[in-house]
Parts: sequence; C-alpha cells; structure tokens
Amino acid sequence: MGSQFGAKRGLKRRNVDRNPYPRKNQQKDQNVARSPSPSTSGDSTDQESSGVVSEEVVYKEPTVYDNLLMKLGTSSKSLANVYKMRQRQEEGRSESEEDEVDGSESLSVSEQDEDDDDGTDNEYPESLTMESRLQEDGMVSTEEQSEDAEIEADSEASDTDEENGSGVNDQSPVKASTRTSSFNEHFGYNLSKKEVDDLSKKKWKYEWELPAVDMSNCKWTGTGECFLKDVDLNSDFGVKAKLYNHWLDIYKTSGSNDFHLSKQRWFFSLFNSYRDILHCNKKPFYLKGLEEDSSIMDAYLMHSLNHIFRNRDLVTKNDAKVAKNKENSKEEMLIGGAFLDQGFTRPKVLLLLPLRSIALNVVKRLIRLTPKAYKANVEHYDRFCAEFGTGEEEVEKDNNFDDTGYSNSRKSSKPSDFQMLFGGNNDDDFMIGIKFTRRSIKLYNDFYTSDLIVASAVNINAKIGKAEKNKDSDVDYLSSIEVLIIDHADVISMQNWSLLTTAVNQLNRIPSKQSRTDVMRIRPWYLEGYAKFYRQTINLSYYSNPDINAFFNHHCTNYQGKVKLICEYKGVLPKVLLQVRQIYERFNADSIANADDARFEYFTKKVFPKIKDSIQGGIMLFISSYLEFVRIRNFLKSQSASFCLLGDYTESSDVSRARVWFFEGKRKMILYTERAHFYHRYKIRGIQNLIIYSLPERKEFYPEIVNMLEGSHNMTCTVLFSRFDQLRLERIVGSSPARKMVKSEKGVFVFC
Repeated sequence: MGSQFGAKRGLKRRNVDRNPYPRKNQQKDQNVARSPSPSTSGDSTDQESSGVVSEEVVYKEPTVYDNLLMKLGTSSKSLANVYKMRQRQEEGRSESEEDEVDGSESLSVSEQDEDDDDGTDNEYPESLTMESRLQEDGMVSTEEQSEDAEIEADSEASDTDEENGSGVNDQSPVKASTRTSSFNEHFGYNLSKKEVDDLSKKKWKYEWELPAVDMSNCKWTGTGECFLKDVDLNSDFGVKAKLYNHWLDIYKTSGSNDFHLSKQRWFFSLFNSYRDILHCNKKPFYLKGLEEDSSIMDAYLMHSLNHIFRNRDLVTKNDAKVAKNKENSKEEMLIGGAFLDQGFTRPKVLLLLPLRSIALNVVKRLIRLTPKAYKANVEHYDRFCAEFGTGEEEVEKDNNFDDTGYSNSRKSSKPSDFQMLFGGNNDDDFMIGIKFTRRSIKLYNDFYTSDLIVASAVNINAKIGKAEKNKDSDVDYLSSIEVLIIDHADVISMQNWSLLTTAVNQLNRIPSKQSRTDVMRIRPWYLEGYAKFYRQTINLSYYSNPDINAFFNHHCTNYQGKVKLICEYKGVLPKVLLQVRQIYERFNADSIANADDARFEYFTKKVFPKIKDSIQGGIMLFISSYLEFVRIRNFLKSQSASFCLLGDYTESSDVSRARVWFFEGKRKMILYTERAHFYHRYKIRGIQNLIIYSLPERKEFYPEIVNMLEGSHNMTCTVLFSRFDQLRLERIVGSSPARKMVKSEKGVFVFC
C-alpha cells in the first residue's frame, strides 16, 4: 500500500518474531504483495535458505498481551497452560522440548512449519486464519452480539469469502493477497517498537506529486509510494459488493455517467488507502460548490460504511466459529491470535461537524447510501429531523443533498453564502450515536454500542469536562476510533479550534474503566497503546491555516503515511469594485511566536500615532483574532481614544448603538472582528479609512470589507502583514505576488 514502513525505509526485521501470532505460514505471509511490513535483511535470507538460524539469543520484551496472560494465569491453571503453549509456539519448541535449556538451538524454517501444521490452528482453513489476523473491530457486548451476529445470507457470505480470498485452493499466496482489501492490509500489520519510535518523532518526507483532478492550480503530494496511479478502473475499488452496487445505482439514478471517472470514485480511492488526508481547497456547498461538496461527502460516507460493515462481518464470522467450537476455541483464541478482532469499545468512526444543519444532511445522505437490506427500519428518524432541522417539515423532505434546509426562503440582505450556511439549525452543540444492525439503522443509540458517532467538538469537550469532574462519567467510547473525519474544518476554526484539538487528544486512549469487551479478543496494538498510529484522519477544509497545518503535522500519526493538497491561488483583488489604493505594509518578525508582539508594536509605534493626530474620523480596524481584538481594545482605552466595538461577544443592543455612533461620527474608530463578520455579516456605514490589522482567514471577506468604503470621499486602505501571514496573503493577492512580498527588500506594496 505504499506504506512508509516498506523496504525504502530500510528498517530491518529482528531474527526473533515480534508478532503475538504463531509462526505458521510465515514464509507465505512475507510474500504478500505490497505488504507494509519491513523488509528482511540479506543475511537473514541467506540463513533461511541454508536452513540454519543464528544461535544468537535476542531478548524479546513481553508485550502487554503476554503480561495479561501471565497475570490471568496466576488464578487459572488453564490460562497458565495456554501461556506456556503460546511461549512454545513463539519459540518453535514442542512439548517434549519444554524442559530443555532456553538457549538450545532454534528450529529451521522447515521444522517450524512441520510443528505448526500439528498445532490447533490447523482446525481452520488457512485463509480464514489469515483473514482473522488482518482485521479489527470494536466492542460488542453479549446482548449486542446476539443481535448483530445473525448469519448473513449465503450470497453475502460467499461474497465476503471471495473478497478475502478464502476457499480458493489453487491460488498462490501472492495472487490471493492482491484480493485482500486495504482494510485488511492496514489493520493486519503489527508495528514494532522501533517503528513506533520513528512515528513519534513526527518527521514526514513527501516523496511524490500528482496533478489534482479538475483543479489545474493544485497538486497532491504524499509520503511513501504513490498509490493513486495504480487504481483499477474495472474493479469495485475495495467496496463491499452490496454497498458498491447500491452506490452505483444511486449514481446512475442521478443522471450521471462514467462513475469510474467521477470525483466520488476518485476520492473514495484516496480515503480507502487509510492514509491521513488533508484536503484544504474543498469548495463548500454554500460557496457554489454543491457538486464538489456532495461528491466528497459521498466518498467519505461510503468509506465509513465500508469500514463498519467489514468490521461487523469479521466479528460475526468469528462469533460463529467460537459457537461451533466452544471447547477448543478459547485456547486457540489465546494461543494463535486468530480471534483478536476487536478494540476496547465498539464505535469505530467519528464524524466531527460544526453545525446541526450540516449534520442533518450528512446523516440523511448516510441513510440514503445504506443498501435497502440494511435499513428496513430507521429508528427515531422523525425525532432526528425535528431536533436537527429548522422545525419545518423536515421529515417529508427528500434525502437528496440539495434539499438541505440550508437555503432560506426569507428575504434577506445577507450574502447568499451566509444564507446557505446559516439558513438551517445553527446549534453547534450536538452528538448522536448510530448503530447498524442486520436490518435497521438505530439513531440516538447508546454511544458505547454505536458503530458511528456524529458530533461537534463543542459537545465532546463538554463531555470530557464532565468526565473529569464526575468519576461516574467517562468518554471511553472514543478509545477505539479508527476513522476520524473532520468536515468543514474552516467553519470549526471560526468556532474555536482548540476545542477540536482537545477532542482529538482524547481519542485512542486506554479506557478508564473495564468495558464489556472480551479482553482476550482485543488486538495487541490496542493494549500496547499504539491505536493512534492506526487511526486514519481525514481533514476537509475550504482553506488551510497554521492551526490546521499544525494539527495535521502533530496529531495525525498514521503509520501508512500522509497525503495533502498544495494549491496556487490567483487572489481576490479583482473582486474589489472600488478604485481604492490598498497599501500593504510589512513588519518584521523573528519567529511565529513573536509575530503577534511584532504586529502590535508596529501598530502602536507606526500606525496609531497617525490616527491619534488626525482629526478625521470614520476609521475601522478589522482584526482577525479575538485575542488581538482584546489587546487593541485595552491599548485604545489606555490612550483615551474615541472608539466603539463590534466583537465576537458584543450584545445586539450594543451592536446597534455602536453602528449608529460610528456612522454619525460620535465615535472616531470602530473595532470589527472576523468572527463577528462571519456570524453576522454586518454592513458598516461611514468608513473613510480602513486599517486591516490582520488579514482575514476567509479570502471572500477581504473584498467585502474593502467594498464597505463605498461612498467615502477620501477612502484609504492599509494592510499590515509579515512573512508568517503568507497563507492568508496568497489567498488574497495571489501565490506569486505573495512570495515576492514576503521576500522583497521593500516593505511597502500598493495595489489599485
């Protein structure tokens, strides 16, 4: 799969097997195509071919799973025997050799295979054993297993077996492996301690580039090998058969053609690689990007459904095996690892969204993309539409994305994008669990027994705070998230980005309480605390900023690697309709940590003295950050300046009064924040002199703010920036001019 832990990394495998699984068929497993496991050194290859293994004894530190067996074995004789059998299998010793000296010569590979053929794993077909090793699922309690573990129809079961290469006797290991899904490959690989240490350093090298489809000014770049060129257009792209057929029918019903060349298919292939993704140029639905937005949403929802159903199929089949072999299954489960198929808890997919109105459409589309056989009944759908809609007849609306409730039929002076985004339910505090059974979808399901959770960062933070204060509460249902999707990250950044980082930091932690999961079926890498290195994070945003980039660099540590989008921007200066001189003044900053202080110092020493000495009023200071807003407010108070405020938390009555005072000249200055503009889109009248203290994150705000100078007789516009504002600057003036402006010896630039 092009993992960064392939042969190119040069990581060497130790002679002693680190896996908790038996060494059965080890030679075959090493030949699996595109395996992400480290390559074997040449010396060890020569030793294996001669049938002789070095006598050097390498100490293997017991894993958490081994320690667990040892602890349980102190109170159970059968478990103690199992632990001994497990040790013998890993060391390649038979029962007759148990009392021999530990330093005795290791068995050759051929001898190990002979011993393994006599083991308990021989009871199951090789393909089923391998399949069990290469998959993962979350917690299912006894009651839930009885409900979810209903055996699928024969057609579905045979389809699943075919997907995983089982029951094909004449296939070589390599050919069989090519039919293994990316799900199996990703969660079947076991990281070594050295690989985890390398991942913890968070050093990523992007090695390939690929032009972005339908985005001539953008390109994809990623770590490891480029996998996007090898997609087979005649395949099902790794989607389960029922899901794929249903998806194809929906696509054709919409009147579209060439599914294999569509954005939906392309983005699904990207997401299905299980790499961390940063798409920072997704045109949202509220900015005339409905088709693109819906295509990407379909792709990540299909990826989520595919992940959930593959998890469920694995647990269902393993439950059936356990039921058929009640006497032997427990020992085989502990020794061979064939039944290690779960995490600490059941939820595997987390969707973080900013508003209820967006969550409404995502869940509606999720239901639409679910095959009919799995949604004969959708529980609590009416309640969901009532609580996440606008109170209108949401239930009767069709499930199509374009019937969203985003549009506002009421006449408004607000821009169309504002009406589209905030025309629905704007509540940002929500969380809902969704569970898929064999025939139904359960909304408002208990979080611990859900498959998918749709939530806002605001709500998760509230639950984290409650758990910290109340010992009876916890958020352990976030401990086994394997796919994290953050959609409309730009809108979340307008809310409070720190809430999102706090929520993500809570993922994949060891639970604070014992769950109802059978601990003997938990994957070893969960017990080792490595789950965060397996979690895929998909970041979807309209733009990028330092917070989003830092999050992607430091909180996304998937061992498969990363893929991100890099764009060239044309800028939005042509959208400024007025003939106004826009003067960009660059101030020097030594580091990004000192940039705010340098900006404030430049304003107080270079800009404010001119304002203070001027008799002209109508001065608006546009400030992007609320912290900067507070700092400037306090400074103006200390200078006894005449000003009024339009900030993030200004009361409506104060807003109306401030706008009137400013227009009538009763206040010389007005302070206006980007977040206030985002949520209200005020039209400020009476501006004569515009000072943009810090550039807006959202590029469409720049021409809106500058165009507010309309009607001014002596209009001027001054913009402050530093080299650390390049991301914002290039979206406004264009990528090429921005690079020149931050590197030029000149410090002042004029645009007309």
